[in-house]
Amino acid sequence: MITYKQASTINQLEQILALQQQNLPKNLSAKEKEQEGFLTVEHSLGSLKEMNDECPHIIALEHGKVVGYALCMHPKFASLIEVLKPMFHEINRLTQNNCNYMVMGQICVSKEYRGKGVFRGLYSTMKEKLPKGFDTIITEVDAKNKRSLHAHSAVGFIELKRYSSKGKEWSLTLLT
Repeated sequence: MITYKQASTINQLEQILALQQQNLPKNLSAKEKEQEGFLTVEHSLGSLKEMNDECPHIIALEHGKVVGYALCMHPKFASLIEVLKPMFHEINRLTQNNCNYMVMGQICVSKEYRGKGVFRGLYSTMKEKLPKGFDTIITEVDAKNKRSLHAHSAVGFIELKRYSSKGKEWSLTLLT
């Protein structure tokens, strides 16, 4: 049985990183990227822990193994990851700081658990566990990642804006 909770141990963070490695473009074929989707950001244990200490990441577990995760990224980490800086700039332009949002920094479900409701369960738990005063989840998806775009739409994300940054097109989306 799959359970959902906030990450609380270094071992869980290490398992997140292992799952992340399996789904980075450098470790996938072109066919896998198109059919299964892909991740954009590669985190270090240090940055993952720093973010987790502020707002714990959401994990899906089966028999103690992380089979999916949704990273919580407090806006105070806007300058932590270079590729995400333009996203925070766009969010701030659109919301004019009138929105108490948490960024979902990356979501990933292990290949053998896809299509089983884990993606939805991660977001449901993330909404439930948002820190007091936060009412919105914002994320962006690489416009080439069709599987992720469809999955986000299916759980209720609405597109706020499409924009280009460093040669990529991004879909900035919001879940309330």
